[in-house]
Amino acid sequence: MKKIILLLMMGACFTTNAQFATPQPSPAAMVKQVVGLTDVTLEYSRPAMRGRAVFGNLVPFEKVWRTGANKNSVISFSTDVKIAGKDLKAGSYAIFSKPGESVWEVYFYTNTENWGAPQNWDASKVAAIVKANPIKTADKVESFTLAINHLSDNGAHLEISWDDTKVAIPFEVPTDMAVMASIDKVMNGPGAGDYYAAAVYYLSADKDIKKAKEWMDKAMSMTEKPAYWQLRQQSLIYAKAGDKKGAIAAAKKSLAGAEEAKNMDYVKMNTDSLKEWGAM
Repeated sequence: MKKIILLLMMGACFTTNAQFATPQPSPAAMVKQVVGLTDVTLEYSRPAMRGRAVFGNLVPFEKVWRTGANKNSVISFSTDVKIAGKDLKAGSYAIFSKPGESVWEVYFYTNTENWGAPQNWDASKVAAIVKANPIKTADKVESFTLAINHLSDNGAHLEISWDDTKVAIPFEVPTDMAVMASIDKVMNGPGAGDYYAAAVYYLSADKDIKKAKEWMDKAMSMTEKPAYWQLRQQSLIYAKAGDKKGAIAAAKKSLAGAEEAKNMDYVKMNTDSLKEWGAM
């Protein structure tokens, strides 16, 4: 009996203390691709054929598949996109599919935390459904692969490849819209935030304070209701530029705003400055 107990204890010790790593049968993969001005990321696991027939066998036809192995595959977009002409908001989506002999359905599902296909499929979480025709390839792909190919400035294809089958789902990115908005902003000149940021930098970097004051005046003239923390910076720039009257006026407005917001740090800073400038 003692020998049996000793063997059990030794077995438990080996089990709990094992710290070596072994290769995973379906290793994790990540793909990051910039399409136009949109960041696209794929996170998925890669099962291998290992001599098995895949579609219609290992992966049954007409059943929802996780489109990979382990946790569901996930695609993320940094901007809104169009998937096969359908609008899809920026964000992350689980990729599910229903393979068929002649037509696949690919689902972009808003719940990305699934281990396999959801037990309770929620149609309200399907952000887009795309139908695509599978293509037979001349060469077989041993390990399941997701890729972003057929790149252009305005879009690309999400490609699903395994065994002798490839499915391509086209998507469009709003490159032209983003570029035109950027051009319009630059051509129309700096905005209030640009002037404000430049003025504050000039103050903190001890650069041309007259230029900082000029930029701050432009920022404030373009701002309908300046915040107390903006007025605080204005008062400091005015004071450094030698405009004590302007500094006091801005500090009093900042103080009133800080008191209303109950921000005691700004109340103290403004109070101290007003005392220093002889206004209290």
